[in-house]
Amino acid sequence: MDDEKPITEQAMETITTAVEATKEAAVTAVKKVRKAAKKVAKKVVPKKAAKNTSKKAAKKSSKKAAKKTARKTTKKAAKKAPKKAPKKAAKKKKAKKAKR
Repeated sequence: MDDEKPITEQAMETITTAVEATKEAAVTAVKKVRKAAKKVAKKVVPKKAAKNTSKKAAKKSSKKAAKKTARKTTKKAAKKAPKKAPKKAAKKKKAKKAKR
């Protein structure tokens, strides 16, 4: 420290140099963090996109499967209905005769 300069002036100089140094360090740190974040984003984003597409595909296939099973059950029910109808009618007639 200079003896010729007043202490306050010397203190102000050291404070300003410290502020400038921390400012520069902060700027470089932010730049490095941004760069690292971009690298990570490049690696992560394709995986997420792949997961989303696979989930969508799974949803679509499950919906299609549900539709198919619904169609099959309706077809089976439609085939069985005519067979069941005469049996039910016969049962009702028997029940009416039993009541008489």
